[in-house]
Amino acid sequence: MKMAIVAGGPEELIPDLRTSAYYDFSWIGADRGTFVLLKAGITPVRAFGDFDSLNENEKSVVFDSGVDLKVFPPEKDKTDLELALDWALGHAPEELLIFGATGGRLDHGLAAVQLLLKAERSRVKCSIIDRKNRVTLLSPGTYYVKRNPDYPYLSFLAMSERVEGLTLRGVKYPLDNADLPVGSSLCISNEAASEDMVVSLSTGFLLMMRCSD
Repeated sequence: MKMAIVAGGPEELIPDLRTSAYYDFSWIGADRGTFVLLKAGITPVRAFGDFDSLNENEKSVVFDSGVDLKVFPPEKDKTDLELALDWALGHAPEELLIFGATGGRLDHGLAAVQLLLKAERSRVKCSIIDRKNRVTLLSPGTYYVKRNPDYPYLSFLAMSERVEGLTLRGVKYPLDNADLPVGSSLCISNEAASEDMVVSLSTGFLLMMRCSD
């Protein structure tokens, strides 16, 4: 099963969700993302949130839609996105995509990026996607990455105290068995130098960001 969550970030940064690339995904709404899905003609299998970001007309659309809504109070210990993510992880999807999590409030955006750690620890492949970025968390291992003209830049940040044994091949600025400490910008704005790239690391968590201007 493949699943995708749409959160309540700026709609102009959310790509077209009706493309064939997502035809076999089950959709989940997180707060305003539920309205975004319904407006796109997509009925989510479940939706989570306090729905306080919707105006009265938008609330009517959501609450009259027949979607299975899990309504929470505004004062709670998890964001609407984390509530949706927890439910999705409970179904152990083979892939999980998150839309509408970036481009708005920085606190929500950074929290969304950190939720990738929760998905990784649940052994679920998870990415955050908007029109300019695709963000994925990598654990120790070797990864084969294809050049993508939609995202010409390739950047990496440590999401643990240190990433060790970092090797980058097939890129403009290669690395061989390097260490990348948290807080370092060493691996920002790399680019593909071939159709096939290799990323490997021996310890730590590495944030891989594929970006465009």
